[in-house]
Amino acid sequence: MSRAAKRKSSQMTTRKMETGSDHLLCTVEAHVATITMNNPSSRNSMSEPLVAGLRRMLAELAEDPDVRVLVLTGAGGAFCSGGDISSMSNTLAGGETPDIDIMIETLRQSQNDISKRLYDFPKPTLAALPGPAAGAGMSLALACDMRIACDSAFMTPAFGRIGLSGDFGGSWYLSQLVGPARAKEIYFLSQKLSASDCAELGLVNRVVPDAELAEATAALAAELAEQAPLALRHMKENLNLARESGLQAAMDQEADSMIRTMLSQDHKAAALAFMQKRKPVFHGK
Repeated sequence: MSRAAKRKSSQMTTRKMETGSDHLLCTVEAHVATITMNNPSSRNSMSEPLVAGLRRMLAELAEDPDVRVLVLTGAGGAFCSGGDISSMSNTLAGGETPDIDIMIETLRQSQNDISKRLYDFPKPTLAALPGPAAGAGMSLALACDMRIACDSAFMTPAFGRIGLSGDFGGSWYLSQLVGPARAKEIYFLSQKLSASDCAELGLVNRVVPDAELAEATAALAAELAEQAPLALRHMKENLNLARESGLQAAMDQEADSMIRTMLSQDHKAAALAFMQKRKPVFHGK
């Protein structure tokens, strides 16, 4: 990093966000929000406080005009080990017969508030894997737009090992990325996929040495944050729709998005910068 870049970095202010729990940390710096799942004693399993914090922060950051990129990561050498099995066991051992309809609706709401909201998040999302992403943790990683992993990271659905079928959209995300037959093999056999396996399958965009993950994540997030926010939002809408619709619907959406971005202040500023042979500065308008 150059002296000028270091000086600029030192002048940046970091805004700490209140998440409601120590199990979830969140900061915003240079238009990048970083959410860190922080329950390392259980490899960042999805405890009730962590889930509540994720719901809160995803909703809040989606509306924050200062945030252009979201990074989701984990503390203590893990991304997320999935559901809190001890909490699940306590629920089932409570003595009373659980109300299955209430349990189903509760899980559906959690999935919508976290996994679906990550997938639909109006800004680019980047999962940084410093270690295992298992079960619902794998689902959360796959819900993000891009993934960067260190050499020692791995993914595994793991559900079958504890007699569960899977949640938080993982079966859909995985099928979209690797195809249904390969997704079934991975889920049925609870396969453990190394970082290199994930790269070969297209489950991660980049693999870096363990010691370089933080720096590589920051560099990629900064590069995304420099792009035109409005254009990225519409690109994401176009690409998400393309996974679920036919060509005509995709092109109709592209036409709508193209004209809206063409009339934006960012496009006009970028066109002028292009003519003047300088780098544009975007403001998301």
